[in-house]
Amino acid sequence: MKILIIRFSSIGDIVLTTPVVRCIKQQLPNAEIHFLTKESFSSILQGNPHIFQLHFLRNSIEATVSKLKMIRFDFIVDLHKNQRTFAIRRLMRVKSYSFDKLNIQKWMMVNFKINRLPNVHIVERYLSSVAKLGVVDDGAGLDYYIPAVQQIQPEQIPETHRNGYVAIAIGAAHYTKRYALKHLIALCQILKQPIILLGGPEDRANGQEIAELSGNTQVWNACGLFNLHGSASLVSQARVVVSNDTGLMHIAAAFQKPIVSIWGNTIPEFGMYPYYGKNSAMKAVIVQNTGLSCRPCSKIGFDKCPKRHFKCMMDILPSEVAGQVEHLW
Repeated sequence: MKILIIRFSSIGDIVLTTPVVRCIKQQLPNAEIHFLTKESFSSILQGNPHIFQLHFLRNSIEATVSKLKMIRFDFIVDLHKNQRTFAIRRLMRVKSYSFDKLNIQKWMMVNFKINRLPNVHIVERYLSSVAKLGVVDDGAGLDYYIPAVQQIQPEQIPETHRNGYVAIAIGAAHYTKRYALKHLIALCQILKQPIILLGGPEDRANGQEIAELSGNTQVWNACGLFNLHGSASLVSQARVVVSNDTGLMHIAAAFQKPIVSIWGNTIPEFGMYPYYGKNSAMKAVIVQNTGLSCRPCSKIGFDKCPKRHFKCMMDILPSEVAGQVEHLW
């Protein structure tokens, strides 16, 4: 049986598909699982032992489908569900399954603050798409595989951090999902534990500003120093992880790390909060400003606050975040 799973982006969303991949392979041992994504996200899945082959979205849907048709898939599991994936499914002419994106419920919540959202994590909605194949949730949570050669070794981090540290993921795809820079500086001033700042090359300058202005000599700016696997390795070795609603938060959940999860313009009720799996006793600490009539203002995020006050993040005090870190530590 050949099954094609589709999810194009992004880092966190792809990590959230891993229970579907694992459960299909373990419960349908004869299944040959293929995964269609964007080539830029290939590293997230290349080490996954449950995936037989990766395929990448080409410049045209027709070119993508032409190559895929040669494999003769039995089923397609669409975990992206947009116009492109609909076109692929239509052209493939193969039985397909997808999930409920809850677009109407999200629209009602964003525009009218009417909450009709079910208390169901997106992983559970992903898994519901394969229920007709007899696949059920195994409760084991998320997977993330780091190649052995890309594991960060103790000698690669400062000596002061080798007995434990707090990892703070400072970035996010959208400004309104990022904890305010001045609050991150204050947080690093308050925390007594060694700190590693994580992010991509685009976060390097902010990381340096945080490290310098905090005056805390135990802050190490690792933003942009490692690839995604390297950052994931540092997350896996942290005692506590502080993160915005972003990919590293989901990677931290895959490693069952204690998480302080900071939410700005988006809300956990959309079903994207840290997911540990039903067999885990772990539970993330959610920090958010629930007293705003304008929140959520988007199901994704903006480059600036539509109201210009950014209270969803500015009203979350660094002392509150630090207190949660101390408790988890």
